Amino acid sequence: FAPHWRSDARACIVGLTTSHHKGHVCRAALEATAYQTREVFESIERDSGVKLATLNVDGGGTANQLLMQFQADILDVPVVKPTNLETTSMGVAFCAGLALGIWEDVHEIKKLWASSRTFVPLMTTEERLRNWNGWCKAVSKSFGWVDVQREARGRGSTMDDESFDEFEDAQGGRDFEPSSGERYGVAALFLCSAAALVAGVAIGLKRGR
Repeated sequence: FAPHWRSDARACIVGLTTSHHKGHVCRAALEATAYQTREVFESIERDSGVKLATLNVDGGGTANQLLMQFQADILDVPVVKPTNLETTSMGVAFCAGLALGIWEDVHEIKKLWASSRTFVPLMTTEERLRNWNGWCKAVSKSFGWVDVQREARGRGSTMDDESFDEFEDAQGGRDFEPSSGERYGVAALFLCSAAALVAGVAIGLKRGR
């Protein structure tokens, strides 16, 4: 997964002792979501040069107060929760609505957004660094579990040894990593598809107005 793009990685649970129970595993799953979010945003910051100042969140996960607070702590930025948790789909509907003339401009749309709660970082710098180092160590343990070439051959790949070598050379000896343009292109394609799906919603809003 992003931002590592390692096909030889596999899921793992590390650091368990006899004192841990299912509650710790559940919490680790929540914290892993926040850790990976930080990894992705650090990658974005390196590519864009723009530092994250605030994280606006939405979706079902925002109902978990522990996750939201830990996300703010590990990112060291405020996490803002909106009143409407389905803002992703609403954003696509707003785009369709702008095209249909339901709203005049983005300034009119901005008035429809409201915050219900802001989670501010409470974790100390030392604790944040200790936790982050532990995550990075755990991630490193998930690499190297699969011989990618051998697995591909075992699945009936027709690529011979020479072709595999040429492929690896072309990738610089690393696993495939999409360029920024490819990543954003996929995102743009998804948004276009979503816009087509919610166009009916915008049309319905216009008719009901």
